[in-house]
Amino acid sequence: MKMKFNILPIAITAVLGAGMSSCNDWLRVDMEDKVMEKTMFSDYKGYCTALNGIYIGMNGLYSNQLSTGAIDVMAQYYNVTENNSHSKRLYAGYKYNDPSIKTSIENIWQTLYNLIANTNVVIEHTETGDVLNEKQRGIIRGEAFALRAFLHFDLLRLFGPIYSTSPDQVCIPYQESSQRVIQPLLPASEVLGKIINDLKEAESLLSQYDPIITEGVGNILTNDDGVSTYDTSFRQLRLNYYAVEAMLARAYLWKGDKTEAYKYAKTNVIDKVTTEDLEVFPWVTLSQIDAEGKNDYLFSSEVIFSLYNSKRVDNVLRANFISTLTLANRLTFVGSSLSSNSKVATFYDDLGDYRRKMWSTIDPTDEEIEAAGPWGEALPTLVFNKYDEFTKDAINNSTGTVTTYRFMVPLIRLSEMYLIAAESSPNTTEALELINTLRLHRNCRDLPADTDIDRAITYEMAREVIGEGQLFYFYKRRAMTEIISGTSIDGKYNMQLSNYTLPLPDSEIEERNISNL
Repeated sequence: MKMKFNILPIAITAVLGAGMSSCNDWLRVDMEDKVMEKTMFSDYKGYCTALNGIYIGMNGLYSNQLSTGAIDVMAQYYNVTENNSHSKRLYAGYKYNDPSIKTSIENIWQTLYNLIANTNVVIEHTETGDVLNEKQRGIIRGEAFALRAFLHFDLLRLFGPIYSTSPDQVCIPYQESSQRVIQPLLPASEVLGKIINDLKEAESLLSQYDPIITEGVGNILTNDDGVSTYDTSFRQLRLNYYAVEAMLARAYLWKGDKTEAYKYAKTNVIDKVTTEDLEVFPWVTLSQIDAEGKNDYLFSSEVIFSLYNSKRVDNVLRANFISTLTLANRLTFVGSSLSSNSKVATFYDDLGDYRRKMWSTIDPTDEEIEAAGPWGEALPTLVFNKYDEFTKDAINNSTGTVTTYRFMVPLIRLSEMYLIAAESSPNTTEALELINTLRLHRNCRDLPADTDIDRAITYEMAREVIGEGQLFYFYKRRAMTEIISGTSIDGKYNMQLSNYTLPLPDSEIEERNISNL
């Protein structure tokens, strides 16, 4: 594997030099400085700095391409086609051989494997170092194994085959060492097996030491929202114990093992996060959603794992959704109204659905009116507000209130566990109950007993994870050839199965001298 590994100093730079613009800035750091590595792991704070650097390093991809941007365009959420003038049209058309898309694919590959290399540095030092106490070692090591699995899982979901039809197809390497050594491409089944093994190692460690189990997410008030320091607060911003259980549910469902997927989603997450003494991930309330100037459209209390991006306004909102973007750059639904003649009206089947609140309309700009001409009509357009910035008044008056969600980028949420449990349940009555529990907390009416469960799961998943990068993987896992269209109000998109798999980067093919895969 041709890796320009940038081990360890990525972590240092990410935390101490957070002003850098992207992961690529870190890739120029000289990686031969072993003195720096030895110094970093000389105390607990150094381990925390290294681990935090990995989380912060994930923001470069997961605050855009792998959550809110390209991956959701590839899921056909938005009014983007390969034939219009939209800046992301090449992703909508799956033009993986276009030079700009090839560059993007190369960046995804290199960045994820560099982050993995850094998790391996942390893991290796926890095996030999003696500066950590038992709890510190358990949490640091548990999260590092979880991160390694998480990052490999997304590589598998992107570059691997449709697992249900081709589990034996070779696809990606599994990097278990920080050494810059070419690793073999492995069959998808072997990669998934290693992912599950890493998650189970994380599970065994975090089940003993993660304070989220007894204390909840720990959103205490700190000056840095738990990012610069590492005091086991803000467990939503770490790959915590319940995030590991949720990842195991995802992994087993990807494998097609519904029995294990159900166990992890229903028994190990849903049934355990709400007890008489503690509600770890409470359902969002209407008052939180409607909080003036700081609307919680993320439904943040339900987020099991999230990144924390202090530059979310620039990386997410201004890059993709803000109303001042032209239609050639903004990601939005087709249509001009919230109640009729738009995808919003058909995508959400209940007028009371809280998720509708993520959308608003804006009047056409002068440029759009001029472009329509004297015989045309410039209509209002839709704006997606899930990642809106707080108003200045809300920011200035937030003293004494935890507002971590202002900078959250959700990667795993509780509602997905309900849908995994519903899909995995052998009992259709229970499956419908799980779906209706979710709908209850979205202010939607119950679905009737004769509901098409698969269709209901598909639409609820699409409604839940818009702007979070999960729908493309959902479609791929199920090998769906007909998916929800983003360019029609209530239509379908005919998906080619080959579109679900990204090609290996050219550099990887050249390094391995691969003629075909």
